[in-house]
Amino acid sequence: MVFSSAAFLFAFFPLYIAVVALVRKIKLCNFLLLIMSLVFYAWGEPVYILLMLFSITVNYFIALPAEKYSGSDSVKKRTLLSLSVVFNLTMLGLFKYAGFFVSTVNAIAGTSFSVPQIPLPVGISFFTFQTMSYVIDAYRGTCGVQRNIGKFMLYVSFFPQLIAGPIVKYHDIEKQLDSRSTNVSKIAQGIRRFIVGLSKKMLIANALGSIVDVIYALDGSDMNIALAWAAGILYSLQIYFDFSGYSDMAIGLGKMAGFTFLENFNYPYTSFSVREFWKRWHISLTTWFREYVYFPLGGNRKGELRTGINRMSVFLLTGMWHGAMWTFIVWGVFHGVFQLLETYLIHPDKWKKPLSYLYAMAVVTAGFAIFRADSIGQAVNILRQMIVGFGFTDVGIITLQGMLTTYNFVIVAAAFVAMTPFVRDTANSLAVKYNARQTVTCVKYAASIMLMALCMMSLASSSYNPFIYFRF
Repeated sequence: MVFSSAAFLFAFFPLYIAVVALVRKIKLCNFLLLIMSLVFYAWGEPVYILLMLFSITVNYFIALPAEKYSGSDSVKKRTLLSLSVVFNLTMLGLFKYAGFFVSTVNAIAGTSFSVPQIPLPVGISFFTFQTMSYVIDAYRGTCGVQRNIGKFMLYVSFFPQLIAGPIVKYHDIEKQLDSRSTNVSKIAQGIRRFIVGLSKKMLIANALGSIVDVIYALDGSDMNIALAWAAGILYSLQIYFDFSGYSDMAIGLGKMAGFTFLENFNYPYTSFSVREFWKRWHISLTTWFREYVYFPLGGNRKGELRTGINRMSVFLLTGMWHGAMWTFIVWGVFHGVFQLLETYLIHPDKWKKPLSYLYAMAVVTAGFAIFRADSIGQAVNILRQMIVGFGFTDVGIITLQGMLTTYNFVIVAAAFVAMTPFVRDTANSLAVKYNARQTVTCVKYAASIMLMALCMMSLASSSYNPFIYFRF
């Protein structure tokens, strides 16, 4: 089940609103939310819900003795922590990377081992990172040990963030599991935030995605400089509105139930360097890697060489986290290289703003062209065409002409406006300037109603409705 499906919007969503609005007792509310979350996951993954429950159970019991060892450096503490890390990474590796590993060995060594065809459980990267962070934090002493397995199950399986994040660390919502409140205002704000995210997904990301798919389906010989840059730019916008839209919906749904999830995006396409981009993009993932990989490796405390290795390791793992394809790995290394270049060689923050912005967006766009490619060969061809693709075939010209419609111009223009804080800042400025906060709030809700109507029309008229991050 996806948030933009008819089943969710017309059945599950109204039931969820009724539960959070009418059930005031935290224990009963938690129980109902847990049941709803398990049903939500089982809707599309009836078998793999057992895998998730197995992961929850193992990590729950591994963390139980944590209070006894937090603050110490005993052998038992290190053993239990290692057991958790090995278990979680083994499970993730088996389901996500086994086929990729065997295929790579066959290609390099010339062997013919049977490649395992293991379906990827939806959301496994997200709930695995959440359970790992909980156990690690419990043994560090930065969060309490949750002895109620039902509450721990709710933390991991809570459906708004289960499938595609944001990655919620236990210590961020530890107290909210036991004590939180909701009211009409929070529910209304949550619904409005949900509609914003749904609109990003259905009205912008889906429209852009249909164009991107056409370009990437072209034969490599029909690619040219205009199509190559269009592919990179439009996919960069598509993945942003797809993923940030999902995060908005998750945050809105959480808010309705009284949970506060941290923001996952902060207008990343207003960045003036690649380093700044990663402070604004998929914030829950970058902070996870910083806290649980970069700092334990030594961070920047052990000299420039070690710092460089640590940063490259993080971005290599970031690429691998996204999927078992060489394009993802190359994308991670690509960003790692520019992190090092900006640290030790080039300094975009010292350049003229227009130049630093063009540089940052060019790097990000080229990176996403690699990310979206079906193979390294296709990625190399697109990058080459971005530079020297001045040969325009008939198919390439026809494809370009097909893209130049009024509807596409409107969608792209809306995307460029919505990727900046212009609308938000303008509304806030008007509210302060004319002392019209209530009026601006009413306008926001009216706009939300209109956007919801457009989303319903889109849902009724189109079957194109993928969620990019579901496969990660």
